[in-house]
Amino acid sequence: MFTPEERTLLRDALVDAARSDARVAGAALTGSAALGAEDAWSDIDLAFAVDGDPEPVLADFTTRMYREHAAVHHLDVVFERTVFRVFLLANTLQVDLAFWPAADFGATTPKFRLLFGTAQDRPATPPPDARRLIDLAWLHALHARSSIERGRGWQAEYMIGRVREYALALACLRHGVPAVEGRGLDRLPADVAKPFEATLIGELRDAPRAFHAVTELFIGEIEHADTELAQRLAPLLREIS
Repeated sequence: MFTPEERTLLRDALVDAARSDARVAGAALTGSAALGAEDAWSDIDLAFAVDGDPEPVLADFTTRMYREHAAVHHLDVVFERTVFRVFLLANTLQVDLAFWPAADFGATTPKFRLLFGTAQDRPATPPPDARRLIDLAWLHALHARSSIERGRGWQAEYMIGRVREYALALACLRHGVPAVEGRGLDRLPADVAKPFEATLIGELRDAPRAFHAVTELFIGEIEHADTELAQRLAPLLREIS
């Protein structure tokens, strides 16, 4: 397990490497560190603005992570023209390095603190669309019903979990907390979050009970988001659950 001191030393070393690289035009803290909200479990999140082709810079930083900082594996997440390379270190620390074309480099969320260089003005990333969450939830509810009827317990558990995920995201939207990746779930009021415990499946034979529970909670969230749509969907959702 890494220590906070090890994390700080590594982050400082990576920022120093970026400052000394003429191809890197800027750098920013992202994630919890940008808000001063790190704890013992936080990872390293850095964003780099790259002049020219980001690929050689990404390759050089990747070599450095394996050669000097005990990386054991990595994966890439691509958003627009930005590559987020996520490293797993031998001490279990996660290091996320984002390589942005300089013209795109800037804050899209509050979790962005410029360290050097210039940040562009960028529109904020919008929250998920409530209608889209509703549509994904009812679609998965249909598959939860068919999975239960076919005796496919594991598939039913998966589909019920997706309905719960989208219903909770709707609750997060309603209460003004982050609605992606579960980031706002522990900030929901207790009287909103507590009933969702009944949607958890302890054993596969519990699937019908959990499906009924999540359906009622999902209907409640639809009613908050779109009363007219809830009136149309609720009878069908109750029928299939």
